[in-house]
Amino acid sequence: MKKHIIRLQPFGKELQVNDNTPLIDVLHEFGIEFPCGGKGSCGKCKVKLLDGNIEVSQIHQLKLYQLDLSPEWRLACYSNCTSDITLEVDQFNHMILADESEFEFVPESGYGVAVDLGTTTLVAQLIDLSTSKVLAVETALNPQVKFGADLISRVQACLDGNAAEMTRLIRLYIGNMIELLLQMQPVEIKRISIVGNTVMQLIFSNCDVSPLAQYPFNTNNLGPKLFSAKYLGLSFQVAENVMFYPSIGSFVGSDILAGIVATGLHAKEEYTVLIDLGTNGEIVIGNKQQIVCASTAAGPAFEGTNISMGMRAVTGAISTVILENNEIKVNVIGNVAPKGICGSAMVDAVAVFRELDKIGVFGEINSGENFLSLTVNIGLTQKDINEFQLAKAAIAAGLEILCKTISIQIADIQSVFIAGGFGNYINIQHLIETGMIELPEERIHKIGNTALIGAKMFLFHNDEMIKEILTKTKHINLESDPNFQNIYVDKMLFRS
Repeated sequence: MKKHIIRLQPFGKELQVNDNTPLIDVLHEFGIEFPCGGKGSCGKCKVKLLDGNIEVSQIHQLKLYQLDLSPEWRLACYSNCTSDITLEVDQFNHMILADESEFEFVPESGYGVAVDLGTTTLVAQLIDLSTSKVLAVETALNPQVKFGADLISRVQACLDGNAAEMTRLIRLYIGNMIELLLQMQPVEIKRISIVGNTVMQLIFSNCDVSPLAQYPFNTNNLGPKLFSAKYLGLSFQVAENVMFYPSIGSFVGSDILAGIVATGLHAKEEYTVLIDLGTNGEIVIGNKQQIVCASTAAGPAFEGTNISMGMRAVTGAISTVILENNEIKVNVIGNVAPKGICGSAMVDAVAVFRELDKIGVFGEINSGENFLSLTVNIGLTQKDINEFQLAKAAIAAGLEILCKTISIQIADIQSVFIAGGFGNYINIQHLIETGMIELPEERIHKIGNTALIGAKMFLFHNDEMIKEILTKTKHINLESDPNFQNIYVDKMLFRS
C-alpha cells in the first residue's frame, strides 16, 4: 500500500502512514483531544496545512465555513492523509476543556512537564508556563505490562518480589521520555506533575501495595508524593519538585482527581458525571456541593484484555462498526487489514448485532452458534458478548448506586463526560442502545484524556482547590450496597 509522511509542528514529529489514513487515527495518540467527538462542530481539532494537500469534501467545506476558518485550515476529524503533508496543530496553543472553553491560568516564567502515568500507556507533555502552550509530546507503553495487563496482576507481581524492579522501570521510562522532550526543546524544567491510578502512584513512589491485595482493599497512603530530581535518579534538573498528585481512594487515583478538575465538575451547579473507561473503569458523580466516586471492573473488556480478538485502539484495530443497508461495515485504525477489535468497536458490534436480532435479551447468540463475524477473520464469541455484558453492567450499576448514595435519580444528571483511550471513536448512540448509560444522547459528551488535561492544569497549581475537592469527595465501595448484586444482574440484560 502507498505510504505518506506526516510532519507535525510545533514538536517536530515525523510519521509514516498508509494512504487515506484518517488524521484522527494519528493525532489522538499524541494527547490531542476531539471535544465534540469528531462531529466537526467545535473546531478544536483544527490543523494548519503548512505543506502538501488535504482534500476537502462538501461537508468538510461546510464545517470550515460555519467555523469561519480561512483556507489553510482543516479539521482533523474530517481529514484523511492522501499525500505527504506538514501540519501545525493549533490545539497545542490552548488548554481544551469539556465545555470547549480555554483554561484560565496565571502566566508565569519557566517550563513544566505534565505526565499521565497510565496502567497501559504513558504520555508526557512539555508546557510553556507563560502561555500554557504544549511544546513537545512523548508517548510510550508502560514497561510494567510485562508483569501483567491489569492492576491486580501488577499488585501480585509486587508481592512476588518484583516491586523494586517495577519502580526502577517506571522511573527510568518517564525520565527517558522527559529527556526526549528536552532534546526537542532544551529548556530548564521548573516543575513536573504526575497523575495516575492509586496502584501506579504507590509503585512509582516505592510504597507498599500489599493493603490493596487483601480485603478490605484499603490503603491509608493516598496523599501527594513529592520528590527531588536527584532522588528519582533523573539526569536533568527540576527547579522546584516532582509531584505525584494525591489519590482519592484505594482504586480511584489522581488521574480521576485530574479528570474532576478538567471537566470542572467540582464547580458546577448541576450534577455531572465523569466516566473513565481505561484499564480500570472509574465513575464520578457530583457538583459543587458533593462528589461521590467508585471503581468498577469494566476496564479490561473495553481495552480488549478479556476479549478473544481484543486489542487497544492502535493501528490494525477495528474502531467502529456500523450497519449500512443491512450490511456490516467496519473502520480500521491506520487503514490497514484488521488484526482485532478495540473497545469502541466492541460497543458498536454488540449494538449492531442486537439490531440484526443476532443477540438476545440475555446476551445469547440467537442462532446457537459460538461466533458472530464482523469481517472474514474477526468477530465476537459468546464469551466476548458475556464479557461485554459484565463490563456494561458494572458501569450501569455503578451509576445507579452512586446516584442513590447522593439521593438523586439518573434523570437528574445533566452532563456525562466519557474519558479514556477509545473515547475518540465511541458511538454514543450505541452506548445508550446497549443500556450502559440510560440518558439522552445530547447529555453525553466525549472528552478524551482528562487525566492529561488535569495534569497540565496542575502545573498552574492551586493547592486549596485540590484540598477542597478531596474534602467533599467520598469514595464508595459499590459491592457494599445491599442491592448491588440484584442491580448488577439486571443491568446485564439487553432491553429494547
